Amino acid sequence: MIFSSLDLAPDIQKALDVCGYTQMTPIQEQAIIPARRGKDILANAQTGTGKTAAFALPILQQMVDAPEATEASSPRALILTPTRELAEQLANTIGAYAQFLPLTVTAVYGGVKMGGQERKLKAGVDILIATPGRLLEHINQCSVNLAKVRFAVLDEADRMLDMGFIADVQSLLAQTHQSRQTLLFSATLSPTVNELAHKLLTNHQEIRVTRQNITADTVDQVMYAVEERRKIELFQTLLDEQNWYQVLVFTSTKDQADRLMTSLKNNRVDVAICHSDKSQGSRRRALADFKSAKIQVLIATEVAARGLDIQGLEYVVNYNLPYLAEDYVHRIGRTGRAGEKGHAISFVNREEERALEAIQRLTGSRIRRINKPGFEVGSRDSLIDTVEKQKRPVRSNKASQTKINLEQTAKPKAKLKPAKSKSKVGKAKPSKKKPSKDRPSKNKASKANAGGKTSGKKSGKKQ
Repeated sequence: MIFSSLDLAPDIQKALDVCGYTQMTPIQEQAIIPARRGKDILANAQTGTGKTAAFALPILQQMVDAPEATEASSPRALILTPTRELAEQLANTIGAYAQFLPLTVTAVYGGVKMGGQERKLKAGVDILIATPGRLLEHINQCSVNLAKVRFAVLDEADRMLDMGFIADVQSLLAQTHQSRQTLLFSATLSPTVNELAHKLLTNHQEIRVTRQNITADTVDQVMYAVEERRKIELFQTLLDEQNWYQVLVFTSTKDQADRLMTSLKNNRVDVAICHSDKSQGSRRRALADFKSAKIQVLIATEVAARGLDIQGLEYVVNYNLPYLAEDYVHRIGRTGRAGEKGHAISFVNREEERALEAIQRLTGSRIRRINKPGFEVGSRDSLIDTVEKQKRPVRSNKASQTKINLEQTAKPKAKLKPAKSKSKVGKAKPSKKKPSKDRPSKNKASKANAGGKTSGKKSGKKQ
């Protein structure tokens, strides 16, 4: 099905032609028409399938059909998203769809100052894209009012639930117009997402374009069994042997990301990092440098698993498996987009075998296992023997360290006053006794300092 068959407004169709859109994806075919009719929708589609156009185009068409003047701080459409990167990406994409329309698209998110965002809101906004936390800050500052929002979208709803935004989302939607249309899009469906949909949606239509939580067929998935301590070494070996042109690496923690970056820099690999400790400007520059091929490796934590749209990215590496199996789908969804071939490589240690099983149950497929010569994982029996040998020393060390800490916190309080009193007594006693013993030395010093006059006067008086 082609976009021109939808009979969209000429200015919207013109923008799609400029963007090079001709053929619709399955999610667009099934979601655009009912959404354009004002139907609430719960849509499940994997990443990289064109979800943005699926909810943005029907909203733009309805806003064109019922035009209203742009008002300061009063958007007509609200799109909530979990991360800064995704908010920026949506603003750019939807802005391209609306480039010939008299509509203003604005994005607000954390990591940057609120002043510039506040000025944009007060200048007038039609479509507002926001992360929940920053939007609540603007509401508290009275720089935005959601009472006139008639179109609400929850993009990456499952991720917002994982990040703990559920209460914020419900609070924000409660401030919108009562007769709003709500569209909920998610790459994965879970009982929690379904429960949220029943709370927020009214007589909604459920759309599933693929089997639930399945990964893209265009992504070749493999895993390497490796000891945790040797993951950096394995990554550098594969980077050299397989000559990866560009690779996106996901770690579970910021510390792991920092250590991997340090090691790669020491080996003169062009690398950048993207996690929550970095400012939005730093994250934006890292992503821009990666897209322009100025750097070879981009390391990111879970915060960037969604919202990274990098054309032609072939390799994604899971340095660690994610805590949630659903996040694996989003991580590897950064490659193999738009029908192109991609590769997802995961490093799995013994402790991550259960997480691997959970991922395979979720996706319904087995991930091909590779044992790299020279990086073999030791047997389970040897691991148990090692743990048994180290068990007692580790426990005794922890106990002794705790006792030391307790003594360190207790000693200063208990011995603070006695220490001072002893020092005073010790100084007082020598000061009284020493004059008789040390008087000759003092007289010698005084004679040396005062000269012969002093000694003469004293000797005259005694005689």
